[in-house]
Amino acid sequence: MLVVVLIAASGAAPARGPWRASEDNTRGWQFMTPEERVEHQARIRSFQRLDECEAYQQAHHRLMLERAAGQGRQLSAGGRDICEHLRPAAARP
Repeated sequence: MLVVVLIAASGAAPARGPWRASEDNTRGWQFMTPEERVEHQARIRSFQRLDECEAYQQAHHRLMLERAAGQGRQLSAGGRDICEHLRPAAARP
């Protein structure tokens, strides 16, 4: 019985470790090559300044919009704010 409870609890626990880019949290994932996905994830983890992160995020979104339009598709809305970790705690939602 204890094993069942521990297994169930472990599945509900949030994932630990560094943030990972995925199709669930990255706008334009489907328009990126595997190499670009790895590079994107590394860039996001490397930012130390909010302004640099925001500039990259805006450029990335523009590029993904262009790629989507080039394929006659739409870029999904929403997604995660990749720069949130650099914002002052008071400015976070």
